[in-house]
Amino acid sequence: MKERKQGNAKHGKAPLAGTRGAVERSRLRIVIVTGLSGSGKSTAIKAFEDLGYFCVDNLPVLLLPDFLKLREESSQDLWQIALGMDIRERRFLESYPKIFSALRKRGTHLEILFLEATDDVLQRRFSQTRRKHPLAGMGSVRDGIKAERGMLSDLKLMATRVVDTSNANVHDLKRMVSRIYAISPGSDALHLMVLSFGFKYGVPPEADIVMDVRFLPNPFFIERLRDLDGRQEEVIRFVLKHEQSRIFLDKFSTLLTDLLPRYREEGKSYLTVAVGCTGGRHRSVVIADQLTARLGEQGYLVQVSHRDMEAG
Repeated sequence: MKERKQGNAKHGKAPLAGTRGAVERSRLRIVIVTGLSGSGKSTAIKAFEDLGYFCVDNLPVLLLPDFLKLREESSQDLWQIALGMDIRERRFLESYPKIFSALRKRGTHLEILFLEATDDVLQRRFSQTRRKHPLAGMGSVRDGIKAERGMLSDLKLMATRVVDTSNANVHDLKRMVSRIYAISPGSDALHLMVLSFGFKYGVPPEADIVMDVRFLPNPFFIERLRDLDGRQEEVIRFVLKHEQSRIFLDKFSTLLTDLLPRYREEGKSYLTVAVGCTGGRHRSVVIADQLTARLGEQGYLVQVSHRDMEAG
């Protein structure tokens, strides 16, 4: 707000209302955190809090329109908001379709983060915590999981992002939230995260696109390179001196350049491209860094993260 006022004084006139509204919508980020019971929603909300989001867990969905109206009228600078909503709230299932759709039609950009996990993992988590599944009733935990999965199937289809947390621990989930949602949406452009990883540690659950580069020559088998990582010049030279590496980079970069505008047209604001090798220490790091540089040169807002470089 302060910057806009300074600009008004300098140019001698106020911005058009439509322009101001567009700027404010580009700054505002509202994430609905939902999904299956036991999938990690509470952990995700805590991660959003750590990122500086204004968070409310278990907000009644009927209060969402009023909450957003109060935010508009408030003098507080609330631009990043995460709201936990699920079947714990009695009216959620019957009310969310109408409310979410109405808000979106009004121009409110709601991101829906839907967390899930396999039945076996969810059952084990409930057993370990000794919590009762909210839909178990007189039946078993597995009965409750099955019922909830069916009830939330339409919400899953409506979600902006679906993440399976079956292979993620608390720290993995917090890191995933940080990687995806810490990027500040300063414009209407597509925000990219390029993530290197090791397949032996599992595919990142937040990945939208996964590319396997284990076919490239492996520095691990060169003794002088084994203890280095993909950020060091010797490893970079080794990977990129092979023609197949350079051809792959050219073709994969071209493919992404063709795809990214389509993702933006489809409504995506954030996209994670994961590049994996065996351990996540050498090849995937080099390719991820090279890819980040190429996309940055094309004007994309892109960040890079090396998930398993220290572990690999």
